[in-house]
Amino acid sequence: MDVRRRRSPAKLPSQNNDVASSNVEVTSRKASDALPLPLYLTNTVFLALFFATVYFLLSRWREKIRNSTPLHVVDLSEISALFGFVASCIYLLGFFGVDFVQSVFFRSSSEDDVYEIDDHLVLNEDLRKKIPIPPCGQSLDCSSLPMKPNSIDPPRESDLSSEEDEEIVKSVIEGTIPSYSLETKLGDCKRAAAIRREAVQRITGKSLAGLPLEGFDYNSILGQCCEMPVGYVQIPVGIAGPLLLDGVEYSVPMATTEGCLVASTNRGCKAIHMSGGAFSVLVNDAMSRAPVVRFPSARRAALAMFYLQDPANFERLSLIFNKSSRFARLQSITCRIAGKNLYPRFSCSTGDAMGMNMVSKGVQNVLDFIKTEFSDMDVIGISGNCCSDKKAAAINWIEGRGKHVVCEATIKGEIVKNVLKTSVEALVELNVLKNLTGSAMAGSLGGFNAHASNIVSAVFIATGQDPAQNVESSHCITMIVAEGDDLHISVSMPCIEVGTVGGGTQLASQSACLNLLGVKGSSNTEEAGSNARQLARVVAGTVLAGELSLMSAIAAGQLVKSHMKYNRSSRDIGPSSQVNNR
Repeated sequence: MDVRRRRSPAKLPSQNNDVASSNVEVTSRKASDALPLPLYLTNTVFLALFFATVYFLLSRWREKIRNSTPLHVVDLSEISALFGFVASCIYLLGFFGVDFVQSVFFRSSSEDDVYEIDDHLVLNEDLRKKIPIPPCGQSLDCSSLPMKPNSIDPPRESDLSSEEDEEIVKSVIEGTIPSYSLETKLGDCKRAAAIRREAVQRITGKSLAGLPLEGFDYNSILGQCCEMPVGYVQIPVGIAGPLLLDGVEYSVPMATTEGCLVASTNRGCKAIHMSGGAFSVLVNDAMSRAPVVRFPSARRAALAMFYLQDPANFERLSLIFNKSSRFARLQSITCRIAGKNLYPRFSCSTGDAMGMNMVSKGVQNVLDFIKTEFSDMDVIGISGNCCSDKKAAAINWIEGRGKHVVCEATIKGEIVKNVLKTSVEALVELNVLKNLTGSAMAGSLGGFNAHASNIVSAVFIATGQDPAQNVESSHCITMIVAEGDDLHISVSMPCIEVGTVGGGTQLASQSACLNLLGVKGSSNTEEAGSNARQLARVVAGTVLAGELSLMSAIAAGQLVKSHMKYNRSSRDIGPSSQVNNR
């Protein structure tokens, strides 16, 4: 309950007086103080007046309608009833606003009273030690004592630069200024972040001293990357490589906090480079979106499915779809039906963008058109989870989503022995038992690999991709076979979802990492999307290097030692310590 206090001169209690008699005089103001009668009587009168006048007016107007009498012709009783109706409405509507109005007019003065009293009763520690204060429930009402905001531990310096900012922070805490509207109201994104940060610290009583505020362009994320920022998280970026892929060397940026990951991937890049490099193939490039629509019957849903999948209609539908963007090109429509519900899956190329927004706009265009052919179609959702975005799904593993890339390399036998410290036979056996058999025993879906997700996540974060799409982008099967004395390793990844424009790719740090790979921004060539496709190849090549190195470490029994060396502690690790799972 919000207890307001009238301004009155505060009296300091003497040492010999009781606390109850020496406290500051406090009188609470209620909303009903503005009314001349007791609250329950006033409410009864006006409620009765409201219903009585409504009943009376409705009865008279019904008679006039039956007798064809004009409604605007009124007598004295009806005028009185109208006056009573208006008065009761004003009261009932205004009654609930009395406390709000009082809170607006009296808030500042009452809060000043609270902290004026607080200075005497709470902050004066020497005086408090001399005054015995009874506990709650004894003779003192705790709700009547002034409360101070939560203190922050450890002590810190405010990020605010002016008294005006201090007032805005108080308004945010009180709720009079929404936190999400600070950027719009202030026109300064960094100042808004500093004010929001200070408000969060005061509300929670916790310090954000370790979270950086300075050194970031908050304007670059407004309306597109992050809402209500209070700082940014620092993630170290390491470089693995050079990765020799398709005859070109790449220094691959990896943002991670897992020790040994970059070092291990770097060793894989070295082994690949010394063996002549890796080679990649882009099998397919198509982002997908699958809405869910409903029809009155399963027969109508089937008719719509036949219409969408009819080759004779594809050209017309593709023209409508492609209007959404100059880069969007519809490739296919496949449908699944479940009773009266239809899930059409649209797949299209999206240029250098990852393409989720692009394909969604195209799907919306087609749905609007289909509505003219099937007026009884009800669009339940633009996404029906048959896409399938940010979820492990067999449809992605089988049909692919985004860029489908296969990458391979042949590692010389002496490189396996001298650099990777293992043997071709050991790697082949481990791959069958771990990546293939072990994953099958676990019922894995697209997880027939050692740690593709590690590399995909690190490269995604460094280059401004959507980290949540690591779920399907990490679908990968690693194959290792012997070719004479040498070793052939490949990774097949059907769902690499990347882009070089839009989203987080435009941020300064992520843009620099893309520039390092030579795929920053949109393609300069006539072939749209070449930068995004090349980034997908680099991701697959880096996964290949990571798979090769980790599998070698496990086969050689070096995994635990390497992690202890680069990430934890070397204590209690014996010479025979091995691990065969990650």
